[in-house]
Amino acid sequence: MNIYSLLLTASSLWHPQTTVIAQETVTTQDKATNGKQFICSKQDLETLTTNLMRDLPSYSNRITQRSRRLSRKVDVFSYMLVAGRPEFTPLKVDNIDVPENSAEGVEQVFFTTLERQYTKDKPIELQQYHRLFLTKSASGWRMIMMLTQTGSYPAKNIPSPPRETSRGNVAQAVETWLRDCRADSIKIRAANRL
Repeated sequence: MNIYSLLLTASSLWHPQTTVIAQETVTTQDKATNGKQFICSKQDLETLTTNLMRDLPSYSNRITQRSRRLSRKVDVFSYMLVAGRPEFTPLKVDNIDVPENSAEGVEQVFFTTLERQYTKDKPIELQQYHRLFLTKSASGWRMIMMLTQTGSYPAKNIPSPPRETSRGNVAQAVETWLRDCRADSIKIRAANRL
């Protein structure tokens, strides 16, 4: 007997009607999800990354806050405001060693983020252009690497050349989200319902 059954049994002593309603609710939920796989690590790339974009700003901002050095008198850091809709068309990258697009199991996702930095004078908004390389293992999706370009917002100049940011805050946020996904602690919604 699991803990949920024990709680229902205990509550039936005090509220018999509540137990019946709770049992009906559980049965209805089981029927609704039967036949549909909403397990995060089993999702196709589009559904996975659409849900990742939904959660990425909160994950990234938590990583940023944890990495701040409170002892510094001046500490410039960015808050992620929003992550854009992912695109799946592979792009060629010059002068950087990246996984081959044709390599089996390597998927490339392009997305943008809008970030804000607070300086002494005024807030500055930056547009980041990210290329994320993912692969699906037996236990779920994993990040291979990430490349990032930085530009101003609104766009005035050409963005910076791509640089590897696999250890940056956004990449750490992606890895943390994927870890939570593999642990099935992420609520997945179908891509067309977001």
